[in-house]
Amino acid sequence: MIVSHIPHIETRPLSEINAYQAERLKETLSYLVQHSPYYRELFKVYQIDIDSIRSIEDLTLIPTTSKETFNIRNNDFLCVPKNKIADYCTTSGTTGSAVTIALTSKDIERLSYNEAISFECAGGKAGDIYQLMLTLDRHFMAGMAYFIGIQKMGASTVRVGPGSPQMQWENIQKFKPTTLVAVPSFLVKLLEYTQQNNINIKESSVKSAVCIGESIRAIDFVPNSLSQRINDNWNIKLYSTYASSEMQTAFTECEHGHGGHHHPELLIVEILDDNGKQLKAGEYGEVTITSLGVEGMPLLRYRTGDICAFYDEPCPCGRNTIRLSPVVGRKNQMIKYKGTTIYPPAIFDALSHISEIQDYIIEIFKNDIGTDEILIHICQNGNHDITEQKVRNILQSRIRVTPNLNFVSSVFIQEKRPTNTRKPLSILFR
Repeated sequence: MIVSHIPHIETRPLSEINAYQAERLKETLSYLVQHSPYYRELFKVYQIDIDSIRSIEDLTLIPTTSKETFNIRNNDFLCVPKNKIADYCTTSGTTGSAVTIALTSKDIERLSYNEAISFECAGGKAGDIYQLMLTLDRHFMAGMAYFIGIQKMGASTVRVGPGSPQMQWENIQKFKPTTLVAVPSFLVKLLEYTQQNNINIKESSVKSAVCIGESIRAIDFVPNSLSQRINDNWNIKLYSTYASSEMQTAFTECEHGHGGHHHPELLIVEILDDNGKQLKAGEYGEVTITSLGVEGMPLLRYRTGDICAFYDEPCPCGRNTIRLSPVVGRKNQMIKYKGTTIYPPAIFDALSHISEIQDYIIEIFKNDIGTDEILIHICQNGNHDITEQKVRNILQSRIRVTPNLNFVSSVFIQEKRPTNTRKPLSILFR
């Protein structure tokens, strides 16, 4: 079945969207009371009468749930018997222990719908060919979601996986994909491969890329250094997307590139400050979600740890849903360095601006007096030299501080980088 191009609810006025979500919320609360050991206990402890929750605003009567709680009491969030579980996924574990997410057949269908409308939001259509340059195994929800969502949309997939630039290019030549799904920093490596081998990548079939895992936008939505490095050499349309395994839903840009669109039929979104207060449009806080229509492990007021802002003015694409900004960081990865608050993505963006850097890894640790220290290990591009002072100047201008630098070989970076994670890590906390 091929889904419609824009779900009807996303084009309705905000008042209708909120009313629709209030009805879906009642269904979710009733389901949790009947089937969730964790939320049944939470309602009892806090003496919450779910019949008193009549609107989205009433959600504030319910305590939030943290990632730590979800980790520790993982099994208590399961709402179905094990014989109804169709697939076991896990979180990536990049910010702590991997957590299991159990999906029923209904959840997998919901996931395919989410991805189909998300890819359509990013310009996708039936007949397109998507080359998937990412992990498709190891319990990775996103890889499976992309695959089934693209099929639901009526498009085709080339399941290459996270292979070498040479292998990716050979598949591009063979299957003529129209769109790549990839980590944007890998697209830079693909570009470097074609340049080194005198390949004119501009003549390829690729017209766009859906970028995962790393931001391609600054906080004001203009292209950041990473996307500039790609588009300076390859005029393809880049789309940003943000999701997590726990929410089982994605926020994907449309052609206007002004934030990831919310799917209100699948998720309720709050942006909260440290005290749990809902913030206004444009203010940065923690993305907190309530899943709608999830059968296996639905979540209520779940704090994701990701820091974003939302915007609610209508989008030229016709959708009236809120849009999320790029993720500026994760709450548990905030660094206080020399009196300045820094999130790792700001450092990533600054380093991506320096073409002479081939690879890097950042170490964060406490010094002898208990304050944060930052050490950046840098591997230079073999064809270029860069002075330490140039790196310092760029870091100072972009993040207002100059961390400690250590110029190393690519072998050092490879040995330093953990190999037991699905996502290639560029930051280590020790």
